[in-house]
This record gives sequence, structure tokens and C-alpha cells, in this order.
Amino acid sequence: MLLIPAIDLKDGQCVRLQQGDMNRVTTFNADPVEQAL
Repeated sequence: MLLIPAIDLKDGQCVRLQQGDMNRVTTFNADPVEQAL
């Protein structure tokens, strides 16, 4: 099995989408590079 991590971005911020809906998001971090590390 190959796992490929993904980070969703909206307006330059890391977000979690609720059921893939770009209008229903939870913002986690304003810096995507910091979140990826």
C-alpha cells in the first residue's frame, strides 16, 4: 500500500474540508510550509 499525504489549501492557508466542500472549512495553519513539517 502506498500512502500519499495531502494538504488542502484555500487562500494560502492549510484547511480541512468538510466532505470536500470548499465553503465549509476549518483553518489549521496560515503557513503551509510549517504545517507540512
